[in-house]
Amino acid sequence: MNRTIKPRLFAWLFCTALVALLATTVAAQVPARFLGTLTETHGAQLTVKTDAGQIYQVSIAPTAVLKQIAPGEKDLNKAALITSADLATGDRILVRTDPNAPAGSAIATQIIAIKQADLAKKQEADREDWQKRGASGLVKSVDATSGTIVISSGAGATAKTLTIHVAKATVLKRYAPASVRYDEAKAASMDAIRPGDQLRTRGDKSPDGTELTAEDVVSGSFRNIAGTVIAVDAAASTLTVKDLATKKPATIKFTASSQLHKLPEEMATRLASMLKNGAESHGAPAGAPPQGGTPGGHGPMNGHMDPQQMLSRAPNVQLAELKKGEAVMLVATDGFELTAVTLLAGVEPLLEAPAASNLLSNWSMSSGGEMGQ
Repeated sequence: MNRTIKPRLFAWLFCTALVALLATTVAAQVPARFLGTLTETHGAQLTVKTDAGQIYQVSIAPTAVLKQIAPGEKDLNKAALITSADLATGDRILVRTDPNAPAGSAIATQIIAIKQADLAKKQEADREDWQKRGASGLVKSVDATSGTIVISSGAGATAKTLTIHVAKATVLKRYAPASVRYDEAKAASMDAIRPGDQLRTRGDKSPDGTELTAEDVVSGSFRNIAGTVIAVDAAASTLTVKDLATKKPATIKFTASSQLHKLPEEMATRLASMLKNGAESHGAPAGAPPQGGTPGGHGPMNGHMDPQQMLSRAPNVQLAELKKGEAVMLVATDGFELTAVTLLAGVEPLLEAPAASNLLSNWSMSSGGEMGQ
């Protein structure tokens, strides 16, 4: 009897000790500081969800210092003292915890808050600035030694290059996998940028518009796909196409940020003609600025619409409206899971225009999803 009981007792004690040890280890994993969004507030009790998805229950210490700072401000001397009553759900907060608190407890000794309304105003101002002082295109070359990047944008008669100058103060980022949001991009060195990447930047341009001194640069590797629809699953928000380049099926996931447009037949034929024939089809030498427009290509082309403007005016289309066998062109994140940035349907005439692929890539950087915002 004793020989049977003792092993069982030992196993029970071992398991109990192991569970207690694991519980203590997990409970002790409250970081010294974390950043997140305030999801609930009840006086001195807060619930905070970090960007990585962790949720912490936070108690504000009686001696804690709470401050409110403007978005983008780094000098805490300019922060205003607040109380817990000033905090509201949706605010972004940085929490510093008491290292001497009991294991598993998150007791805040300092909280730095950014109000949700202030953050929304800052984001809107940033979006307007990206549109006003921004530029995008495909990377042609990168010279980390001299700090210069050359990108190309436009197509046909509106094709042009831009030389970007990168300094120590320039913020360099790389789009996260399966994401086209600037706020989800990660810091990266200039060495991460490769020819063929899509890039968006903002800064001050030279008077002739051929150079830009960059304040921000965000880049990523994206995949251009031209093919025919095999299947549409609107419930799962996926589209399967036969890639004309690889001759293999590709399944693309669509999100709320994905942009879907369809060219009317007349517009598609006209755009294909412009891209195939370039400026010669309008009686102008190749590479010359379009008449009545600027070197940037945002004006009319001898009475014809600029290709980028034509795309921006293409009607929206729903994923469920796409039909099997229909030709589409799209730009998607590159990786294990393809996520659509921009899709363009009604493109049968464009499939014979070599410049069409680059046209869609350049356009999607400024018009598709959240890219560059």
